[in-house]
Amino acid sequence: MDSNIYLVGLNHRTAGVDVRERFALDDCCDPERWAVPCVGAIQESLILSTCNRVELLAAGKGDITEQMLQCWARARDASITNIRPYIYIHKNLEAVRHIFFVASSLDSMVLGEPQILGQLKAAYRKAAACRTTGVILNRLLYKSFSVAKRVRTETAIAANAVSISYAAVELARRIFGDMRRHKVLLVGAGKMAELAATHLLQNGVDEILVANRTVACGEELAKQFHGRAVPLERLTDFLPSVDIIITSTGSPRPVIRAKDISAVLKTRKNSPMFFIDIAVPRDIDPDVNSLDNVYLYDIDDLKEVVEENLDNRRDEANRAREIVDEEVADFAGWLDMLDVQPTLVELLGRGERMAGKEVARTLKRLGSRDENLRETLETMAKSLVHKLHHGPIMFLKHGDKHEEGNNTRISAVRKIFNLDSDS
Repeated sequence: MDSNIYLVGLNHRTAGVDVRERFALDDCCDPERWAVPCVGAIQESLILSTCNRVELLAAGKGDITEQMLQCWARARDASITNIRPYIYIHKNLEAVRHIFFVASSLDSMVLGEPQILGQLKAAYRKAAACRTTGVILNRLLYKSFSVAKRVRTETAIAANAVSISYAAVELARRIFGDMRRHKVLLVGAGKMAELAATHLLQNGVDEILVANRTVACGEELAKQFHGRAVPLERLTDFLPSVDIIITSTGSPRPVIRAKDISAVLKTRKNSPMFFIDIAVPRDIDPDVNSLDNVYLYDIDDLKEVVEENLDNRRDEANRAREIVDEEVADFAGWLDMLDVQPTLVELLGRGERMAGKEVARTLKRLGSRDENLRETLETMAKSLVHKLHHGPIMFLKHGDKHEEGNNTRISAVRKIFNLDSDS
């Protein structure tokens, strides 16, 4: 391959959040401040900068890693030595494999998470707007999107919740099915409870009530969820009207007791209630779980669900890696053809020019101006050219797949058919 593909980056495995923040390039992705310009040996470039990774993908002549690092360091007013301890470098097919892994979320902090594909697509749109992508990166990025789609279609890597907050929502959906007719009561303002409430809203929950010790905080949170704040001291008054209760307070003692819920269930005519207790120490008396039509999960229960789901995702990741291997091999074939194509064009062009001259000579000797005869001879001559060149074409397309072997095949064909000196 005349051009090499390089990926230089750091991520959550190689660098802490302070380092990732220092060397982030999310403010260097517009035409005025593009961090990796296509000058010198760099022919194409793309920047992927998220909270968990900063990666530069480029195509160019020779080894372009130092130029890529210089661009990166310059954009952050740093030196290469500041960045080097945290980076990884991938070349050609390893770079291809890595970007396929990233797109398919096989390299993410949370295996199977969907956000990274959207972030990669956004990075590609920015690069395209800056006109820094060409034949190689365009093909590579579109291929990475299709690989990610295939992984999600053919595996269950994105199935099942792998966060505490989303696991709570998944359990609620198992109990209630359609979430659109149900109300949620948020007790306290813990971050995980807030995230769980957000996921519930996204799944169609009808209304959210917020009860918090600090009234102003409760009102602010209720506004965020388009719900309403209720007094914490009147908590039991509102329990009969809600189906899902998420608690996350700092109380040293339970704020919801079994005897309170017994009375609530009578008012609700034993309609099911779902409790998610994300507080430590627990907000809800464990005896609540012994009541009929009550489902109580604490943070340990949710962690078990998350760990089970993570194990399932890890199993699915093995199949996903097989898919990536297949797609890398397919992309390698395209790269080989990219190298071979100019020689194929020249080879067939040379043959067709020679055939055209012979057809003209033959018609001149025959003294014929018959248009049908000319077309017949041209068709036959072109067919002969393609048949006679079938062997060398197959040799170019399907020989040794290593880069060195590829170059050797091209050189041999060009020498045998005198392409470099053919006038």
